[in-house]
Amino acid sequence: MPGENLSRDEAHERAALLSVDGYEVVLDLRSAVGDSAEAVRTFRSETTIRFRRTGEGTSTFVDLIAPSVTAVTLNGRSLDPAVVFDGSRIALDGLADENTLVVDAQCAYSRTGEGMHRFVDPEDGEVYLYTQYEPADARRVYADFEQPDLKAPYRFSVTAPEGWTVWSNGAGEQDAEGVWRFAETAPISTYITCVVAGPYHYVTDTYKRTLADGTELEIPLGAMCRKGLAKHFDADDVFLITKQGFDFFHDNFDYPYPFGKYDQAFVPEYNLGAMENPGMVTFREEYIYRGKVTQAAYERRANVILHEMAHMWFGDLVTMVWWDDLWLKESFADFMGSFSLAEATRFTNSWVTFANNRKAWAYRADQLPSTHPITADIRDLEDAKLNFDGITYAKGASVLKQLVAYAGRDAFLEGARRYFKRHAYGNTRLADLLAILEETSGRDMKTWAKSWLQTSGVNTLTPAVTYDAEGRITELAVVQEGDELRPHRAAVGLYRLTPDGSLTRYARAEADITGARTVVADLAGEEKPDLVLVNDDDLTYCKVRFDEGSLATLRAHLGDIADPLARALCWSALWNLTRDGLMPARDFVSVVLAFAGRETDIGVLQMVHAWAKSAVTHYAAPEWREEGGRLLAEGALRELRVAEPGSEHQLTWARFFAATASSEADFQLLEGLLDGTAKIDGLDVDQELRWSLLSPLAVHGRADETRIGEELTRDDTATGKRHQVRCLASRPSAAVKAQAWAQVVESDTLSNALVEATIAGFVQPSQRELIAPYAEKYFAVIERLWAERSIQIGMDIVRGLFPGLQDDEATLAATDAWLSAHESAAPALRRLVLESRDDLARALRAQDCDRLAA
Repeated sequence: MPGENLSRDEAHERAALLSVDGYEVVLDLRSAVGDSAEAVRTFRSETTIRFRRTGEGTSTFVDLIAPSVTAVTLNGRSLDPAVVFDGSRIALDGLADENTLVVDAQCAYSRTGEGMHRFVDPEDGEVYLYTQYEPADARRVYADFEQPDLKAPYRFSVTAPEGWTVWSNGAGEQDAEGVWRFAETAPISTYITCVVAGPYHYVTDTYKRTLADGTELEIPLGAMCRKGLAKHFDADDVFLITKQGFDFFHDNFDYPYPFGKYDQAFVPEYNLGAMENPGMVTFREEYIYRGKVTQAAYERRANVILHEMAHMWFGDLVTMVWWDDLWLKESFADFMGSFSLAEATRFTNSWVTFANNRKAWAYRADQLPSTHPITADIRDLEDAKLNFDGITYAKGASVLKQLVAYAGRDAFLEGARRYFKRHAYGNTRLADLLAILEETSGRDMKTWAKSWLQTSGVNTLTPAVTYDAEGRITELAVVQEGDELRPHRAAVGLYRLTPDGSLTRYARAEADITGARTVVADLAGEEKPDLVLVNDDDLTYCKVRFDEGSLATLRAHLGDIADPLARALCWSALWNLTRDGLMPARDFVSVVLAFAGRETDIGVLQMVHAWAKSAVTHYAAPEWREEGGRLLAEGALRELRVAEPGSEHQLTWARFFAATASSEADFQLLEGLLDGTAKIDGLDVDQELRWSLLSPLAVHGRADETRIGEELTRDDTATGKRHQVRCLASRPSAAVKAQAWAQVVESDTLSNALVEATIAGFVQPSQRELIAPYAEKYFAVIERLWAERSIQIGMDIVRGLFPGLQDDEATLAATDAWLSAHESAAPALRRLVLESRDDLARALRAQDCDRLAA
């Protein structure tokens, strides 16, 4: 039988054969604590599945990834595990019309963040458990039919170590025997079931609302984290955003939250941002801030909270049939996260963040060779795992924003309301949603979907303007380029410099952009602008270009743009020009040095910092890199010294200075800030900032193992350990690099979080020569690693260790040679290598552009 990689065809065949009436899952997690003589620490999992045969056939299989199976019973008939279990599936034959399957297995605790993850807190020795399944890791915890369209109700029972609390999707309580028993869930998919267990710090609250029919809705709220983080846990703000989100979604969805309680767990060593398990949402604990952070960090957390809440309707209540339509939940949740954030919380500028941050992710993904339509062709689970990408999330959300402009807000929200009511607790495909949106909008959704959902790639929109003798516009047209020319509802803004020095919009027109060239008639006759901004207000999804006059204006006056969204769009457009090899990296750096210090939106500033560093690292001509890095460090220090004391801008510039520090004077200042001999008025050097200051010292050989160990003594926590591991692996030593490589590649003992930290330390732009020998080794081992490791760890290693810093034609040739010699390698592995190759080729083109500018 095939292994772990379930195919779409297999899932469709199984869905046609059977339907599931319910699961009862009994877990014994007492083995999570104490010493273990087992090579692989395991727990007992006993699953009872009641299902009916609804199609032709008498055989199927159930999914289970476990070290061993003790017993399998089908309809009272004992099956020999040695015969029916192959390590990932249990073969079932002789099915009756109604069936009861009981599987008793020993399942493994995870160290990779997949399945039942077990974490030991180095601070106090406490053990914490949580589950993470998407797309298909519930089978690591209990036997199941692991596909989203075989929904069923669940009852979980858990025996846990003494003193622990256990949570699951439904409300639970501990009985007289000490077993935690949970209420039966509504019908849900396997991948959103969940168990969280351990001595978590737990805080409660309640959400109350009077519904339209006069009934009272009361939702018990809970929020939890490790005990070691309790002193940093601002649960009040988590609950505030949660309640604001529930208000927004109830106001707009007209479908009461359907899953009872609402717990939110912030858990360690989490691979994702969060997961929408109904009634038991899990988040990465990095959203609990141990030191001072900017409002952008709180906005990011709030967005994730609301994104996951939107999933309670889009994804949990109504779920896609198969992963082809993953966008039906992720695009909507990504859009609704920003939508609700802007309208229901204090983060009213969330669309600025969306334009500047989320869409940058989408633009990159949509220009890779692996780009795909938003409705993707997902052949199997490996395909599914890789499609949690910038297209499915951010491009999909961008397209939905375009849809709201196209169909109208009221029609869009009414479509959502009908969608929930019509398909509650069911599974849908694209056609189901389009049919409802056609009802509510009166628009032809099939044509719109064909252009936006079923084709790939990003369009470029460029203004073409002519003027009369008096300087007035005679014609303003928008030129569209791209493999697929799409209909865009877009705005064009005209900006001019005012006497007070600001660059302000004085005219705006919306138009339906179709075909290769569209004239925006409403702007004819307007005075000549200093800046023409296509896609003003960010209504559509496109890359924006400028006419020569507008580009010259931005080089001289970008910081003078008064509107924060327009300014963010211009930053993004300049970055796309740089990535596309149309603007020299050194020119982008010059714009950053000139205007980043005037950027008021802290999230935009942080993104600009990341782009500037990437420009020097990847897109600058190698012979200019050192100078470019020096200029960034000097600019960062200059802005740090003039920033308002104690402000979030000061903190942001301090972090950027540490990230770009390269001179002896830079390092001495970092050392002084750490040991207290240097001070910058208002800058609080808390523990998180200390690690940021220490990191470049380790990279440049100024902090040895002893010094890094001293910092860990100050911060002997799980977070401190990750920082220490990263710093140790970042030291400029051949022996250090050999050890780090061995720990990640030749051993699988590191947890997912420490694999990530070790890779982050290993790959340093200033150490290109030191890690050059590992390029050849990389291509020699990746196919073996992909076969041996879990998908998540395989992705981390293949992406993280690709020799992209060996940015020359030889590395490009080595990549092509591997691809040619491994045409039969796993498609998902080839996709990762192809994407990295594309990044490298793009970098070389941009370097050529920058070299010409010299």
